[in-house]
Amino acid sequence: MNYLEALSRRYSVKKFNKEIIPQETLHNILESGKLSASSLGLQPYKILIVESEEMKQKLIPAFYNPSQISTCSHLIVIISKKTIDESYIRGYFNHISEVRDIPLENLDLFKKSINQHIVQKSQDEIFNWAEKQSYIVLANLMYAAAIENIDTCPMEGFREDMIEKILGINPETEKVTVTLAIGYRSEEDAFQYMKKVRKPNEKLFKFI
Repeated sequence: MNYLEALSRRYSVKKFNKEIIPQETLHNILESGKLSASSLGLQPYKILIVESEEMKQKLIPAFYNPSQISTCSHLIVIISKKTIDESYIRGYFNHISEVRDIPLENLDLFKKSINQHIVQKSQDEIFNWAEKQSYIVLANLMYAAAIENIDTCPMEGFREDMIEKILGINPETEKVTVTLAIGYRSEEDAFQYMKKVRKPNEKLFKFI
């Protein structure tokens, strides 16, 4: 199956069949999120993977349409940072130095550039930027899942306060941006048989 066939087959699943995704397949999908493009390379987010049935049951009341949560194999929760502090940037450059075997002092100009960029932004601007990065991750996860023949449903319809409490998220420093239920579609989900509706090319694309 090529990428266009995979994306054509993809739709936002309303009900999964509860079958568990193999660990290797799940790993491949998560690696696509890890390899996602990220502005400045800072990856201002973290990704929680809810796999236990007990935790999924706790989260069900937090969602306005809970059928996906009660039937999916895993629930991916993407959490955006609200602040980027000096320690976070320092940790990022220590990691670069270690991975690329480069002395930290060789990265001083790059570090200075990033510090200047971050300092100029308000907390709201940083959070808005971080959320945009999180949605790039979401797109990569959905695309990789489609290639792996795994079904998905991105979900924003939830009560943040409930999820934060259940998952131990600090609302002062981070925020749940979006969730992604993954698994295998149920034969009972009628939406899989509907034709995909998208704008025609002449309304969507404009060559200039």
